[in-house]
Amino acid sequence: MEKILTFAVPCYNSAAYMDHCIETLLTGGEDIEIILVDDGSTKDDTPAICDRWAEKYPDIIRAIHQENGGHGEGVNQGLRNARGMYYKVVDSDDWLDTEALQKVLAKLRECARWPKPLDLMIANYVYEHVEDNTRKVMGYRNVFPQDRVFTWEEMGRFRPSQYLLMHSVIYRTQLLRDSGLVLPKHTFYVDNIFVYQPLPWVESIYYMDLDLYRYFIGRADQSVNEKVMVGRVDQQVRVTRQMISSPDLREVRAKHPKLGRYMTSYLSMMMTISSIFLNIANTPEALGMKTELWEYLRTVDPALHHKLKYRALSAVGTIPGYQGRKLSVKLYRLARRIYKFN
Repeated sequence: MEKILTFAVPCYNSAAYMDHCIETLLTGGEDIEIILVDDGSTKDDTPAICDRWAEKYPDIIRAIHQENGGHGEGVNQGLRNARGMYYKVVDSDDWLDTEALQKVLAKLRECARWPKPLDLMIANYVYEHVEDNTRKVMGYRNVFPQDRVFTWEEMGRFRPSQYLLMHSVIYRTQLLRDSGLVLPKHTFYVDNIFVYQPLPWVESIYYMDLDLYRYFIGRADQSVNEKVMVGRVDQQVRVTRQMISSPDLREVRAKHPKLGRYMTSYLSMMMTISSIFLNIANTPEALGMKTELWEYLRTVDPALHHKLKYRALSAVGTIPGYQGRKLSVKLYRLARRIYKFN
């Protein structure tokens, strides 16, 4: 490993906004590398922009051009080529707070010198809402000890809508590889797999109460826009099915009860989102897909199926009948307005 931290930046027709993202990452200096993964862009100058940045900063930036494989394959490509001890994905329309980045890098440099290096660094992220120019900080003061190494046994409870996302984590690169993480191609929402699947491999964690990642949200074409999510609901289901199958939550709960509780809650949230968007689609095919998803969970873990089917969050997406489906959608939209998560 030649660098402390690798940033992977999947880019797909990103010419309008990728420069700002790259400029904030470059403030990390010589200890970082930036891998710009051009995911088969054809509609703008993204490939040329990647090459120009790589030519200007050859010791820091590499440009990789691949056939279109989707966001997940961009993350996979970055992981395959990463030379940093730690690995972070930054979407090309997002950016990092430069002051917070310096503090995080200083701590990672220290961690790199430890006999047993840190597995997971966590920092806050900020929703930057374009439609009303507001911000919402997603932090973890109530969940994790600050500014010291800890384990899963020391974490507290997450609040509703409070989860670890790709935006908040920096994994040790080799841990990701050892966990067997490979994201599916041509699939949106794979960031959920990225942040979820490797968690049982983590033994040491450090939380810094810094607003590091700035998550731009509100563009009409974003993958988290409701209409877009309905159109891609099959991909949401594909991601949820992979999360059901790996890792085995029965083993996680036995080894790390608090982590198992959190991961169960996360999977419950994913089942709810999948179910609600299948309800919004409201076609025979979509409703059949919802039934199949819940039956798949039953085949993998019958006890977990029963728990999620009847717990408060997951049950919202499975209220029976036409009126039940309408109610689930109304509750989802109310929660979206309150928590402003997309």
